[in-house]
Amino acid sequence: MKLFAHAHATHPDWRMALALSAAQIDAQRADPGGAHISEPTLGWVYLSDHYAPHATELLAELRQRWPGVAWVGAVGVGIAANGVEYFDEPALALMLSDLPREQFRVFSGAAPLHGDAGFAPNSAQVHADPGATDLAELITEMSDRTATGYLFGGLASARTQALHIADGVFDGGLSGVAFSREVSLVSRVTQGCQPVGPARRITQGERNVVAQLDDEPALDCLLRDLKIDGDEPREALPRLRQTLVGLSDPRDDLMARPGQFGTDTRVRHLVGIDPQQRGVAVSDQVEPGMHLAFCTRSTEAARRDLVRICSEIREELEPETMPCETALALQQGPDGSSAPHAARRMAGAVYVSCAGRGGPHFGAPSAELAIVRRALGDVPLVGFFAAGEIARHHLYGYTGVLTVFTTAA
Repeated sequence: MKLFAHAHATHPDWRMALALSAAQIDAQRADPGGAHISEPTLGWVYLSDHYAPHATELLAELRQRWPGVAWVGAVGVGIAANGVEYFDEPALALMLSDLPREQFRVFSGAAPLHGDAGFAPNSAQVHADPGATDLAELITEMSDRTATGYLFGGLASARTQALHIADGVFDGGLSGVAFSREVSLVSRVTQGCQPVGPARRITQGERNVVAQLDDEPALDCLLRDLKIDGDEPREALPRLRQTLVGLSDPRDDLMARPGQFGTDTRVRHLVGIDPQQRGVAVSDQVEPGMHLAFCTRSTEAARRDLVRICSEIREELEPETMPCETALALQQGPDGSSAPHAARRMAGAVYVSCAGRGGPHFGAPSAELAIVRRALGDVPLVGFFAAGEIARHHLYGYTGVLTVFTTAA
């Protein structure tokens, strides 16, 4: 499998943005070195919500330019590309792969994913409408249809229409592309919040109300973690509004190591307190036995964890030993990135990050994607900023999900 072809552009007219992107892809495919794909089969398209009203026309144009290519993607308030983020502006990002057609299936409400004799789903990329009914159940059901249970992707985000694409344009439900076991990929979740107290076990709670943690009133634990006077909790409302909650199921580890959430931790909003009953309300269903830790958003923790997952992926894919000439070719350039190389075994990548992250959270425009590019290398990459991130059978918030498609060893 060769390097995927990728492109991105911004322009008030979606037709011009597509034409500019197509020119970039044509130039890559015409490269005499032959590093990029020649015959595309599967494509990704992410478009900012400025283009959402024209999504059907845009998809038709993609099909005309590249006949026979299956397309998946979504609308986002922000679009991600290799080292670049587009927020609050009309933009799109494209990526084309040459995956064998028998190794993937595009699915949607109009074309559900069914197991058949010719295809066994091993993992899947999923895009969904954030307003879909029973979204958590839909994600779990889709996870159960794959051999590994591994999903990756996110919820469309938009100020106009939160659409998703799977050989058609959809709202409601979910869609995406499933991959057979022959498609090699590596995926990691990066957290963006810092715990402000210890992990505790929910000992009493139902629906979205946590009454007790480790047999203590939950509100008392919260106020102690935040060092707030327990007699006047309402005076601390500004700090409470900045506090979030990390949750994990009884069988999962809340903390990967002291002071750092594990990948199974889901961050949820703290939506209320009950001074009389000494409980707290969170934006998720809870039950006794689950683990909980109060947390806040942290730029430094998010940056550090993003570098960590990129480093883990590189270590997993790059050979332990390599010729001196190859090592020199992989050295980073002046901007901190490194050129694509066969030894890296990365054909392309998809990055889905929370709409609450991105450049503003990381300190500068395109800062988040610049970190990925420096840490991962100059790899073809597209993605978007989502209303929620999907990994395994979980729906996350304030995270990033980085997935790299790999070449043969």
